Amino acid sequence: MNLSYWEYQSWLSNIDYTIVGSGIVGLNAALQLKEKYPAARILILERGFLPNGASTKNAGFACFGSLSEILDDLESHSEEMVVNLVRKRIKGLELLRKTIGDKTMDYHIWGGYEFFPESDEKTQAHCISRMHIVNKLLHRVFNEKVFIPCGNRFNFKNIREPLIFNKFEGQINTGKMMEALLHKVQKAGIKILNNIMVEEITDGGNSVEVKTNQFEFNTKKLLIASNGFASKFGIPNVKPARAQVLVTKPIKNLQIKGTFHLDKGYYYFRNIDGRILFGGGRNLDLKGEETTEMTQTALIQDKLEELLKTTILPDTLFEIDQRWSGIMGVGETKEPIIKHLSPNVVCGVRLGGMGVAIGSLTGREMADLATN
Repeated sequence: MNLSYWEYQSWLSNIDYTIVGSGIVGLNAALQLKEKYPAARILILERGFLPNGASTKNAGFACFGSLSEILDDLESHSEEMVVNLVRKRIKGLELLRKTIGDKTMDYHIWGGYEFFPESDEKTQAHCISRMHIVNKLLHRVFNEKVFIPCGNRFNFKNIREPLIFNKFEGQINTGKMMEALLHKVQKAGIKILNNIMVEEITDGGNSVEVKTNQFEFNTKKLLIASNGFASKFGIPNVKPARAQVLVTKPIKNLQIKGTFHLDKGYYYFRNIDGRILFGGGRNLDLKGEETTEMTQTALIQDKLEELLKTTILPDTLFEIDQRWSGIMGVGETKEPIIKHLSPNVVCGVRLGGMGVAIGSLTGREMADLATN
């Protein structure tokens, strides 16, 4: 360590709670801790120069699951578990909206649409035939019918009709959301140190010794909110899942508005600032996308461009402006892992690609667990 007396005294001494990860989960955990214990000294460690992983790199879908995703969940979860998952996602979105404010993060409920490739008659037929069952299940949450058939008013090509519409789905500006969360945390007097990699943690019973790539220190409690990077801390049943994304340059008179799910949710797109933001394709190489490397592959990027040309914008000229990747945390079940790893270490990970919806609630639940 090459720390001065002042640096250690101001930033790394007498720490009550240290949070690993400054994404949606970590920041909400910090706010909850500060609300419960205003005098607590809270430190957040972030591996990137910005929140690194998925929180600043997601597509900004304020969603709770498309019809095909919910039907897929029903194959491996009980009906009660699926309803509870949806209820948690809605509760998490409500908490996020209350914390940030709709206007601040450009929250709009323009509805969500799901559709299927022309070649996938089987999946579409399965969804249409079981739509009434899912609507009945989700009536407990929404007190209304959630999914209804609708026409193709967007001029999509090479798809099957009808589309499936969900009026409850919304979208946000991810950058504005995270900027507002960071501002609230900093205003509350919570310190964030960036470009810090946690290498080793040791729970000594009375405190936790934390070794990073820059320094070592002790904290009374440690909260791990690293989601897709959870395996680096030996947390089982969480795999990284890379999500590749691109965004077009502005398109004149773009008529597409809403959030869209294609091919069982493996592809997703939306409008943003007169552009199309398009991500997915992980199913083309599931094993290869189990990585924490934030790079792109020609296999997936070429497929995204192909679908833009043949399906989404078939009669429109467009140019790609940016490409990026984010890292999600997934597992065999969609339920987040919120638990003690040792007496003074807890985690809140495995958000299953639903971080915008469930991240705020996961952070609060992790903070509550850490203080019980």
